Amino acid sequence: MKLLLDTNILLHRESKNPVNQDIGRLFSWIDKLGYEKCIHQVNIDEIEKIKDENVRKAFLIKIDSYHRLPTVAPLHPVVREVSEKYDTSSNDLNDTALLNEVYSQRVDLLLTEDRKIHKKALKLGIDEKVFTIDSFLEKVTSENPDLVDYNILSVRKEYFGNINIKDDFFESLKEDYQDFEKWFAKKSDEKAYICLLEKKIIAFLYLKLEKENELYSDIRPNFSKKRRLKIGTFKVDLNGYKLGERFLKIIFDNAIQYSVDEIYVTIFPKSIGQLRLINLLKDFGFAYHGKKESISGEEDVYVREFSRNALKSSPKTTYPYIDSKVNKYLVSIYPEYHTSLLPDSILCTESSEDYIENEPHRNAISKIFISRSFNRDLNVGDIIIFYRTGGYHKSVITTLGIVENIHTNIQDEDHFISLCRKRSVFSTDELIAKWNEKPNSRPFVVNFLYTYSFPKRLNLKRLIELGVIKDRSSAPRGFEEISDQSFEKIISETGTNRHIIIT
Repeated sequence: MKLLLDTNILLHRESKNPVNQDIGRLFSWIDKLGYEKCIHQVNIDEIEKIKDENVRKAFLIKIDSYHRLPTVAPLHPVVREVSEKYDTSSNDLNDTALLNEVYSQRVDLLLTEDRKIHKKALKLGIDEKVFTIDSFLEKVTSENPDLVDYNILSVRKEYFGNINIKDDFFESLKEDYQDFEKWFAKKSDEKAYICLLEKKIIAFLYLKLEKENELYSDIRPNFSKKRRLKIGTFKVDLNGYKLGERFLKIIFDNAIQYSVDEIYVTIFPKSIGQLRLINLLKDFGFAYHGKKESISGEEDVYVREFSRNALKSSPKTTYPYIDSKVNKYLVSIYPEYHTSLLPDSILCTESSEDYIENEPHRNAISKIFISRSFNRDLNVGDIIIFYRTGGYHKSVITTLGIVENIHTNIQDEDHFISLCRKRSVFSTDELIAKWNEKPNSRPFVVNFLYTYSFPKRLNLKRLIELGVIKDRSSAPRGFEEISDQSFEKIISETGTNRHIIIT
């Protein structure tokens, strides 16, 4: 397998002081799997533009350890069409040259953090061959479970005073913030969210509630008076397990709990990890606001408006708010898959130890549900309510989700696997079996946002009493549409926080 590397990957790998531990894990996997690390002539050209002569020479020496593609593929006419539509600079043209090698099948995969490259790959129909660090690690960990060198990941709250600040995890934060250790010590009686791997920290999140009288003299443009949730410190080292999304859900859950008007974060856009975090935040509605001045330098400020608004055409950007003026569906899910896919919706009869977040689909907000339901007429923004099967007394509704995408025209088995592998409960072998189980009735795929777990669960008996379900024989076996009146009864009876429902 030939793996072509974009220049942004090379620069972070070969820099004098690499600041992202994920790069080490990434290259460990590449070597473990025997992939050939390839570079293109455009990589060389870009590195030769580095102004510092010593740095430039050092990079050119280091890249001799990679396989240089000896020739450049002629630009394919299809690639040329995409280039003419999207490329506006010499850097864009260089990026297209990398994509052309993939499209021409001279290399198998491309690894890049550039979002415009991924957009062009989608237009070319080769997006399943172009990966970010995160998506590549998801791919290799799901395809090679026997090679994964860690078993348990779990998020918990812990006092600052009990957290080891000498852990290597904090080195980059100490470099970015001159007073980080002093600040950390002052927070000893406060709590943060952490995730550990073999007693080492791999993710950290600190949140701070700020009221309307908070001063923001160091931020420009200045903030207006609002109740805000500040993401004080947010760093995730380990990728491939959707920890960034897991922590984002924690952020949004806290924002709902504290009824804030806005969420914001300040961040140095320096390392590849920080840039990936910014991209994740943008996906979920954060927008660039301005700058913050500090003794450590100038940070970028990103803000997420958190007023009650639900954009059904782009539900991720207004997550977790739900537009009620859409279609609503009950959808059945078997008990053996329910809590693995929806871990926050665990039943009191289940053990949380069985569902520690050691799978990407458990951590993810954006998840995959596979169905052969007769009803396939779902739309983006529609509401789905998960109905855990189990009989008259044990079947319960547990969870609200928002439809993000629907895939009904799936080309073949490979396309099906590529859609489902990262965010569904099934292994690759299980997905193959699902696809081939009924050749005359292929499954379709619903990408949904895991939004809310009901405080109170209603069983089949109660749903029949409320008139939501007609009788036992009418229990949902796929996607079953329900009325607005039935939805209102569910919201009322389950004790759902109405703040997230936009009427």
